Amino acid sequence: MVARYLIIGIVAIAAVVAAALTLLPPTHRASMQYVGSPSGYEAFVPSGTISYKETDPTGDLILPNGTTLTNVIWNGQYASTINQNHNQIDQLNNQFVGQTDPVNNQPYVPLQDFYVIKGQVPIEQVTINGQPYYVIEANSINPANIAGLYTYYKWVPNFEVAMNTPGTYAAVLPGNSPVFQWANTTGTAAYQTMAYGRYGPFGGGDVLVLSNGTIIPYGITSSPAGSSLDNYLFTHIILPANFLIF
Repeated sequence: MVARYLIIGIVAIAAVVAAALTLLPPTHRASMQYVGSPSGYEAFVPSGTISYKETDPTGDLILPNGTTLTNVIWNGQYASTINQNHNQIDQLNNQFVGQTDPVNNQPYVPLQDFYVIKGQVPIEQVTINGQPYYVIEANSINPANIAGLYTYYKWVPNFEVAMNTPGTYAAVLPGNSPVFQWANTTGTAAYQTMAYGRYGPFGGGDVLVLSNGTIIPYGITSSPAGSSLDNYLFTHIILPANFLIF
């Protein structure tokens, strides 16, 4: 009989605990939300690292309409790869900026890596040491929808908007393209994206072509390289050598 009452008591206590847990306020659990466009592209632009669940990249997230979210953490797949890519781009900037492009005789410019996501981005809002952050839960993103790119740092927001603009397409510069000789930032960045490929897991010489004829030179990282963005990573369109709009 004692054993029977003991069992009943244990069951009753367990039921009370379970009920109490279900009544915890929802603010104790992070809620997932999605930002961006289901059919568009977003861009994460790293600028440093933060100790979150590991040493995670932190930076900005640019949405298809040009809105920028600051204090963003990339958590999950590719976090260490993004850190490595970003550190190497920084090192190459330190090596190149201050020197002169041997083709157009203009000074080299700082380049910036960024990570394009196709479709909406899952994020959570957290507070770390009193500072609010958005956390990209990268493990919830299809790896095929993530790709690393790099370009002149001031062009990243324009690049993001251009990717979401109808009529924009990617092309590759032929070796004899006059673009490399343009005495402006476009000519410099076109050559510089290729030059960085000699020192790291990068490949340059690509351009984004806008409907008005403007071109934005860029390069790609070897990882991540999502297959759903192949039209930007492995384009077979050759920009004509007589393409002179800039």
